[in-house]
Amino acid sequence: MPERSWRPDGPLNLGLTVAPHRHGSGDPVWQTTPDGALWRACRTPEGPGTLRISVVAGQVHGMAWGLGAEWLLETMPDLLGAADDPAGFGALLDAMGDDPVAGFLKGLHQRASGMRIGRAGRVFEALVPAVLEQKVVGREAFRAWRWLVRKYGDPAPGPGPEGLRVPPSPDTWRLVPSWDWHRAGAEAVRARTIVNAARHAGKLETASTTWEADRLLRALPGIGVWTSAEIRQRVWGDADAPSVGDYHIPGLVGFAFTGEKTDDEGMLRLLEPFAGHRHRVVRLIELSGRRPPGRGPRMAPRDYRNF
Repeated sequence: MPERSWRPDGPLNLGLTVAPHRHGSGDPVWQTTPDGALWRACRTPEGPGTLRISVVAGQVHGMAWGLGAEWLLETMPDLLGAADDPAGFGALLDAMGDDPVAGFLKGLHQRASGMRIGRAGRVFEALVPAVLEQKVVGREAFRAWRWLVRKYGDPAPGPGPEGLRVPPSPDTWRLVPSWDWHRAGAEAVRARTIVNAARHAGKLETASTTWEADRLLRALPGIGVWTSAEIRQRVWGDADAPSVGDYHIPGLVGFAFTGEKTDDEGMLRLLEPFAGHRHRVVRLIELSGRRPPGRGPRMAPRDYRNF
C-alpha cells in the first residue's frame, strides 16, 4: 500500500476544497468517515484506485489502493489545489484599494481561508454528473448519479467505507439500457449526450489545457458553455470559468454586488474586474449565504421515472 505526505504552501480547508467534486451527500464516489478522512474512488489512467486523505496539523497524508494507487498519490496535491493561486486573488483585491466590492470579497476570502480550486484530472468522471445536472434541481441529478454509479460502478479497491464505488468506464456508460436511464430519472436527451460523449472519451482525456478542453467539449452535441465550465472547474481547476447559463448564479452575483438580480450578461460585466478568478468569486458568494429574496418561481424536481 503506497503512501504520500504533502504540506501545502498555505492553509487548506479540505472540506471546502473537495466540495465541488462531490455530487450530493450520498455520492458513492466520495465519502467521509467518522475519523475525518476523505475517501475518493477513481478510474485512473492506470486502472481503478482508492485514495484516503487525512490532514493533521497542516500536513496532508494520503494512502492508496488498487491499480491506480500511484496515480492518485501523484496527483493528490493537484486535487487539493497545489496549482491554485488564492494569494494572487488576494493581491488583486488589495490592488483595488477602497473599492467596496473588493472589500466585500476580501472579507469572504478571509472567512473561506483554505478554500482552493483543485484539479481532479479525469474528464469523463466530471462530465457525466455535469450532464445529469443540466436544467434540473440538484437533488434530482444527485439521485440519478447515485443510482447509476451504484448499479454500474465497481467496488472500490482496498478497505474503504462500505458502498464506495469506482465510477463506470466510458464503455460501460455506452451500454446502459434506456430503461435504466429511465429508472435513474434521466430523460433521453441527457442520456444521449452522455452515451455520445463516451464514444469520444479517449480524446477528451488528452486535452492538456482548459481552453483545448472547452473546444473539444463544446463540439459534442448537448454540451454547451455551462456544462463545459462545470467540467473545467473540476478537472483543470479553472478559477476563471464561471457557469454562464446557470439558473441561480447570475442572480446571486447581481444581488451580492448591487442588491439587484441580473442576467448572464450583467453577471459577466460585474465579474470582469476579477478576470482570472471569476469562478472563485462565484464560489465565495455561494459560500457567503447571501441570497436575493425568493420572490420568483422555484425549479421543482421532476421525476422522469413516473413518465
